[in-house]
Amino acid sequence: MNVLVVEDDDAMAEALQQMLGQHGYDTLRTSTGTEALANLTGTTLVLLDLSLPDLAGHEVCRRIRESSCVPIVVLSGSDHELDRVTALYAGADDFVPKPFSRHELLARMEAILRRSACCRPYPGPPADTAPAAAPRRTAPAEEPAAGRDRKLRAGPLRLDTRTRKVSLDDEEIRVTRKEFDLLAMLLEEPGTVMQREEIMARVWDENWFGSTRTLDVHVGSLRGKLGSTLWIETVRGVGYRLTVPEVLGVGAER
Repeated sequence: MNVLVVEDDDAMAEALQQMLGQHGYDTLRTSTGTEALANLTGTTLVLLDLSLPDLAGHEVCRRIRESSCVPIVVLSGSDHELDRVTALYAGADDFVPKPFSRHELLARMEAILRRSACCRPYPGPPADTAPAAAPRRTAPAEEPAAGRDRKLRAGPLRLDTRTRKVSLDDEEIRVTRKEFDLLAMLLEEPGTVMQREEIMARVWDENWFGSTRTLDVHVGSLRGKLGSTLWIETVRGVGYRLTVPEVLGVGAER
C-alpha cells in the first residue's frame, strides 16, 4: 500500500511516516500541493493536510478527484463544519481533525481502503495533452447501485453505469465516486423512498461507523450540481427519493 503524505509540518510528517511504516505502509511525503499532484502515480491513499504553503488543501483535493478515484483522507487542525463540508464537497472520503489517535486514523484508513478496493492506484497522467477520461473502477463481483451495466434515466437526467457518466439535458455533470453511486441508487427506482440506512449500507458500507451526516452532505452537493433541490426530495425521518421537476417522464434502459 502506497500512502502519499501531504503535510508541510516536518514533525507531523515524520511521525505519520514512522507510524505508517510500522504498520506495513510504504509512504511518500510531499510538503506542497503542487508536489502532491505531481507524485500521485501508484498512490493507494492520500493523507492530505489542508494548510499547505502553495495551494489550498481543498483545491488539491478537487484536482486529485478530477483525475483519480484514489481515496483521500483530509487531516486538519480545524474542526469547523465549513471545513469538513467543503472537503467532502471537494471529493474527500473522510475528514480527521488534529490532534487524532493513531488507532482511529489507521481504522479509518483501513475502512476506506476496504470500501474502495476496486479503485485502481492512480496510473499517472495521460501521454498526450488530451483531457483525461473520467476515472473508471474495476467492478467487483457484486457492486452496489453503480456496478450494474445499465443506462438509467429520469426525464432529462441520464446516468450510464458502464462509463460512470452523468448528464442533464445532454450536458455532462462531473460527480464524485460516492455521488455517482448515490445517484445511481436513487435512479434505480425514481419516486421510491430510499431509507437512510439502506443508502448508507449500499453506497458506503454496511459496517459504516460514522455519522450519517455524510449522506446529507453528498445529497446537498448533488442538488447543487443538478441545479435544483427538487430532484432529490427529503422524506423527513425516512430518507430520500428522486423526483423529476415538472412531468418529463421516467424510465430506465437496460
